[in-house]
Amino acid sequence: MIKQDCRAIVTGGASGLGEATVRNIVKNGGIALILDLCIERAHRLQEELGERVFFMKADVTNEAEIRSAIQYGIEQFEEINTVVNCAGIGIAAKLLGRKGVHELEKFSKVISINLIGTFNVIRLASEVMVKNVPNENGERGVIINTASVAAFEGQIGQAAYSASKGGVVSMTLPLARELAMYGIRVMTIAPGLFHTPMFDSLPEEARISLGKMTPFPQRLGNPEEYAILVESIIQNPMLNGETIRLDGAIRMQPK
Repeated sequence: MIKQDCRAIVTGGASGLGEATVRNIVKNGGIALILDLCIERAHRLQEELGERVFFMKADVTNEAEIRSAIQYGIEQFEEINTVVNCAGIGIAAKLLGRKGVHELEKFSKVISINLIGTFNVIRLASEVMVKNVPNENGERGVIINTASVAAFEGQIGQAAYSASKGGVVSMTLPLARELAMYGIRVMTIAPGLFHTPMFDSLPEEARISLGKMTPFPQRLGNPEEYAILVESIIQNPMLNGETIRLDGAIRMQPK
């Protein structure tokens, strides 16, 4: 599958890693459907990038909304051959904090969006992707998920986030093995510290300090660098069933 043939769904596509992915897909001649809850940002991106970008408001944990969004995508560009899951949230909460024990509701919410939401999109998208006409190499599509280095070196206060991203990493291989018979690949990217909207509220000095935690390059990652890796995964059919760290060799400390 080449980039010009890319017909993609990008969850969380209105900002951060997802936005950079959408921009790169369109730049290379593909078409992208943004699934996001941020209507205003998505519409701005649509207006900027033009007719090759579509948008539908959808909650990744809602089966009916994702089914409707996938159907909308098929109606707009006939088939979906690429899924990039970028939607997710993060919280910081200690198991035993100053305000008491970790709230179960907060833990459940992170797992629901980051892990169950990712799985929900995968299962419903793969249901229609198996109907694609394969290319000359037997490929019908590729699914790319977003984990985090926190899946491997979770810090204090990241129990929920690490658990959710660890789940994404762990389901990558079994899903790739199952979908192999249909010519659908499944990959995961585990970013390190990237300059996404969650960092915008921090002073520049704090962002520079965080960036210096990365051995090289000593800075926060750029969302465009994530998008470049997505492009490489799409183009290289031997990338399958694996999680790629995109982290500048960072290994997170306990806190």
